[in-house]
Amino acid sequence: MLIIYNILLFLAAAIIAPYYLFIIIFRGKYRKSIIPKLGGKQADIFGGLQGDKRLWIHAVSVGEVTAAAPIVTALKQKRPDVEIILSTSTETGQHMARQIVTSADAFVYFPLDFPCVVRKAVRQAQPVVFALMETELWPNFLNTCRKHGVKILMINGRISPRSFGKYFLTRFFWRRIFHYFSGAAMISDLDAQRIIKMGMPQDRIHILGNAKYDALAARAFDQVRQEISRRLNVRPAESFLVAGSTHPGEEEIIIDAYQQILAAHPEFKLIIVPRHIERTPSILELLRQRGLTDIITMTEINKDKRRGEEKIILGDVIGELFKIYSVATVVYCGGSLVPKGGQNILEAAAWGKVVFYGPSMDDFREEKALLESAGCGIMAKNAQDLTRKLLQELENPAALEQKGAAGKAAVAANRGAAARYAQMIERFLG
Repeated sequence: MLIIYNILLFLAAAIIAPYYLFIIIFRGKYRKSIIPKLGGKQADIFGGLQGDKRLWIHAVSVGEVTAAAPIVTALKQKRPDVEIILSTSTETGQHMARQIVTSADAFVYFPLDFPCVVRKAVRQAQPVVFALMETELWPNFLNTCRKHGVKILMINGRISPRSFGKYFLTRFFWRRIFHYFSGAAMISDLDAQRIIKMGMPQDRIHILGNAKYDALAARAFDQVRQEISRRLNVRPAESFLVAGSTHPGEEEIIIDAYQQILAAHPEFKLIIVPRHIERTPSILELLRQRGLTDIITMTEINKDKRRGEEKIILGDVIGELFKIYSVATVVYCGGSLVPKGGQNILEAAAWGKVVFYGPSMDDFREEKALLESAGCGIMAKNAQDLTRKLLQELENPAALEQKGAAGKAAVAANRGAAARYAQMIERFLG
């Protein structure tokens, strides 16, 4: 099966390589990560590790990094002798990891799944345990870990409905890969049932909860809010609609809703933080086409340009969204009025904000259920419904504050998973 996989892998690589080469040369994307992903520039990082107890944690991007942070902290408190390597697949994830996972000993890019590349990485890293955050399965890497006697764990495991459909169709292949795992710690019973159907042995599965609750509750403190308020020059009378992690097709909806909010609440400001910051020029053009020209970007603010009377802030930098949520009056979380499965609604809830989203929330069903039960999660069926519900909630500021406080309490009440994951990893470290 691995032979077939590698034939398909090399064929796919030959087909898509010219496209990625074009992107790297002419757009600058992936320039920082492509050489490390091919096995270069990381020998010195691995060589700087001195101990013989090494744990490699892989967190694909920003969301997984957020969940990994409290697990790394909890494990370091229990086992300071263990050296922790944290890898990411994306450059945004790498940037975030270096900011918030301060207890890690080394930061690297996860290797592309070519046999020669992964063999080199595993030999250089020499981990005792490899722990995969959530679910991103690379057969050659996992097989190489198995051959080198590395224990393989899945932690904070999540199987989205879309991922489950793809994996289930090829379960005859993944069943073999899952036997490489020493343990799989899943977020929920539903995730556990899905991975069992995909072929994971049932006796290796544990249900330990979601470490993201620990991460968000730990990061949402007042100094962070004060710092971002100072940088954005937030005045006491100002109110903000924050639209976070927006995708193409959602900015138009948000702008329409904002302009209707302005008619009833002239003091309102708008902050848009797109999911992919390279879309900034097209969003700026869209705002100007709608007659909204008093705009300042986070790049300008970070270069010491002081925000004055600008009504709109465009978040065109990485790693600021969580902080920006702290100044919101209301929040819209993107990827949900377009069929993308949603984005992390817990980040805003951790700050005590009421969160609006569309019907496409398949990747965050449990979080959606939690916030709706607390009263601080509000689903809009479409653009018109979003505008109507935003205006309705803004009519009662006291109720808005109460709902937000209930959501914040719900996030705080679900803490504790990070310590359970750390305890599990410690058992396999020996």
